[in-house]
Amino acid sequence: MSSPLGVQKFLNSKEAEEIRAELHRMMEDPSFNTESTYSPSSDADEYFFVDKHMKYLSQHLSLNPQHYLSNLRLMTRKK
Repeated sequence: MSSPLGVQKFLNSKEAEEIRAELHRMMEDPSFNTESTYSPSSDADEYFFVDKHMKYLSQHLSLNPQHYLSNLRLMTRKK
């Protein structure tokens, strides 16, 4: 698991800002299924798409974010 310092460094980085912006673009694009899903561990009733994927990326810092986004686009594209 990632250290809290590494997670915070990632979340404050320029790369994370670009990833967050791309996830927001995907949410606004009707050709992607980015509906919020419920999570019993979240504080809110809904667990938003961007938050979910930013958390995952911050916990798995060894992942290539560009590959992750590419796969996410393939998996969420509406047919």
